[in-house]
Amino acid sequence: MAKRNLIGTAFALATAVVSVWLVVLVVFADVSFCGESAPTSQPASQPASQPASQPASRPAGKASKKIKLPGIEINVPKRYVDIESLVCLDHGSLELIACTKGSKEHESIIAIQAKPAHIHAALLLLGANPGNPAMQKPVNKEMTRWMHLPPSGEPVDVSLVFKNKKGKLIDRPISDFVEPAGNDFDDIDGVEEDPNPVRAKFPNTFLFAGSLLRRNGSGPMTYMSGVSGNVISISTFGDELLCLPGVHAKGNQALMWQVNATDLPKVGTKIILRLRPQAKPAAKPRPNSKAHTKK
Repeated sequence: MAKRNLIGTAFALATAVVSVWLVVLVVFADVSFCGESAPTSQPASQPASQPASQPASRPAGKASKKIKLPGIEINVPKRYVDIESLVCLDHGSLELIACTKGSKEHESIIAIQAKPAHIHAALLLLGANPGNPAMQKPVNKEMTRWMHLPPSGEPVDVSLVFKNKKGKLIDRPISDFVEPAGNDFDDIDGVEEDPNPVRAKFPNTFLFAGSLLRRNGSGPMTYMSGVSGNVISISTFGDELLCLPGVHAKGNQALMWQVNATDLPKVGTKIILRLRPQAKPAAKPRPNSKAHTKK
């Protein structure tokens, strides 16, 4: 047990260091302020992911109210991240909520053009701390013993923002666009219990898992969510940026959810994917006041 705790502590420290590199090498390469469009750039040499426990410090002054990355806008005062998206599916089973463009549009509600590493960095800038996707970690150097790590990370609320029929911009929780596929919902983590499975409610909150970094020979490390396209997952892939609690099987017969297109804009419509971290930034310590004593 002590050895496992030691491994877990070392893993957490390593992930914190990687997060700092993500902000330095990813954010400041593409960031812009005050509504200016961000220039495109080459992929960051060290996009960090899996890990993060040290949020980046926010730029000071009025320019920090809104920060832009390609396809992303960070609203600092209101603490949410808006990501340009495209509706890509209006029927069928789901393994994902969001994927990268040109990857898994056949099983995801929306596709995004932005880099998943940039979304990771945006959440860091709002003070959110990632954990890890579901994975296995070696217990010994010989790698003959492994332990299972469930997914972890701070909660992030997910919604879609678009104009309704009257042209008014509305913010709808992601659960409005997902419904049960008619399968068994017993023991599904993150799903509200309901005696009638037809009314099982899809969750609006995901874990900031933070994907994975993989070394590519002597070159820069690769942010795996950007390779696989798994941005916000329902099924468990092990490299997603955001995920549901627990482990969820993939494959057609195991899929529990499908698209509810009743109020979903048409396929091809440009909308906004909004991510709102639930964790609040730590309160600033008040200056110590000297106690006055009567003479």
